[in-house]
Amino acid sequence: MSSNAKKQPALGRGLSALLQNSETDITGPSAVPAGAVALIAISLIEANPFNPRTHFERNALEELKTSIQTHGIIQPLTVRKMGRDRYQLISGERRFRAAQLAGLTEVPAYVRIANDQTMLEMALVENIQREDLNAIEVALSYERLLEECKLTQEQLSDKVAKSRSHIANHLRLLKLPDAIQAAVRDKQVTMGHARALLSLPTEKEQLAALARILAEQLSVRDVEALSKPEAVKKAVSAGASAKTKPSLSTTEKLYLSYLTEQLGTKVSIDKTAEGKGKLIVHFDHEADLQRLIEMLKKSK
Repeated sequence: MSSNAKKQPALGRGLSALLQNSETDITGPSAVPAGAVALIAISLIEANPFNPRTHFERNALEELKTSIQTHGIIQPLTVRKMGRDRYQLISGERRFRAAQLAGLTEVPAYVRIANDQTMLEMALVENIQREDLNAIEVALSYERLLEECKLTQEQLSDKVAKSRSHIANHLRLLKLPDAIQAAVRDKQVTMGHARALLSLPTEKEQLAALARILAEQLSVRDVEALSKPEAVKKAVSAGASAKTKPSLSTTEKLYLSYLTEQLGTKVSIDKTAEGKGKLIVHFDHEADLQRLIEMLKKSK
C-alpha cells in the first residue's frame, strides 16, 4: 500500500464501514451516494427498540433542545426505512427527543436499509462511540454485541476501536450485585469504585463497602484499601451496625417535622444506641445553603 494512502479513522472499522456499504444504502449506488442526508418528517419516525440507552436526563434534553432551536441539528440522525413513509431510528435518539421538544416537524437523517441483526449492531456500536453512556450501559452493550451479534472479543475490539482489556473491565462490572450496578448507573459511584469493589470476595462484603463509600464519600484508593482482611472485617461490621441503628422516638419525629416545615428543606437525625447523634440539614445547591444561613442569622 502506498505510504501516501490515507489512514482509515477508528470509526471506519465499525459503524462507518456499514454505512459506506452500498447494500445498506436505500438510494442505491447509482442514485444518491451513501451518506447523503434527507429531511424526514418527525411524525414518520419511530423510536429504536434496540437502543442501549434507557435513561435520558430531562435537563440535558432541555439544553439540547435550546441548542437545536438556535443552531439546528448539526449531526444528522441515522434511520432505516421500514416501508412506505415509515422509518425507525438506528441512532440519535437524544437528538430525536430534543427535536420533538423544540417543535421541529422534520429532521436531517441518513437513510439505510438494515435487518434487525444489522440494526442492533449499528445501534450499539454508534451509541458506544458517540453517546455519553454510563459504564453499565456500555457494559450491557458490549455483552449484547458479543451474545446477540455473535461477535468475538477481538471483532468487538475492532468495531468499537477499544482494547480488549477495556472491554473486559466493563464486562466484569456486570458480575457486581444489582445495587452496585445501579449506583454506577446513577453516578453515585464511579467505575473506578466499582472495579475496586470487584476485589472483595463476597457480595456481602461488596455491599458493606458500598454503604461506606456512600456514607463517608470514600475515594477509589480508600476502596482499594478495603480489600485488606482487617478492612473487610471493619466494613462488614459497619454495614451490620448501620442496619441496627435505633429508630427515632415520636418526639424526635415531631422535631423533624417542625424543622422541615420551618426551614423548607429536608432535615434528618443520625443517632447512636447511646442517644448521641447529629442533626443534619440538607440543601440542594449553593443558593439553597445561603438561604438557610440567612434564616439562621435572622433567628438570633
